[in-house]
Amino acid sequence: MTYGLGVALGDHGGLEAGTSLLVSGSYAGSLRFVQEVVEQGVEEGDGTVYVTAGRPADEVLDSFDASGDRFAVVDCSGEGDGTGDGSQNVRYAVSPADMTGIGVEVSNLLEEYHDGRGIDRNRVVLDSVSELLVHSDLETVFRFLHVFTGRVRNVGGLGVFVIDRDAHDDKEYSTVRQLFDGVVEVEENDGVRVRLEGLSDEPTDWVTIEP
Repeated sequence: MTYGLGVALGDHGGLEAGTSLLVSGSYAGSLRFVQEVVEQGVEEGDGTVYVTAGRPADEVLDSFDASGDRFAVVDCSGEGDGTGDGSQNVRYAVSPADMTGIGVEVSNLLEEYHDGRGIDRNRVVLDSVSELLVHSDLETVFRFLHVFTGRVRNVGGLGVFVIDRDAHDDKEYSTVRQLFDGVVEVEENDGVRVRLEGLSDEPTDWVTIEP
């Protein structure tokens, strides 16, 4: 079983189940890539769990054509009203520092999709690692991400974790980086372009995402 990214990156038209990627670059450019990943998942009928630490759930839901019952948001931004949207599509954690709460909600949703409903293909997005590091120390975030990527691997999912590269020093970035199978590097220069490194000997060529 493989997962498409919505963007053809070298020979990696599909990634093996259990893969987790770090999306590194400008925040806005990274979200443009994430949009491609999520929309492909919605189109293919995958389950999607989107963890938002910086934007309220309603803003995330408005960003995607994801009104079905296979797209759920875990809102830990602290900006939502905590009441959900009436359809079980929104779950809440107290804040980006509430990593226990985030982990519980993500695990519950994946269990519901994968074990309860037999949805074998599931995508998980964390938006963003940088927001977690604002609210907690590096060691705590590292432990959380270690468990989180392990959960993605156990259910045969695809994990996509956003980090604002410019917001972190080399130590923080390299510590986080080691948890991931590969990195999608993002550049904004007359548009958004991406490449994938870490899954083969050489990075893929740069690919421009259509506006």
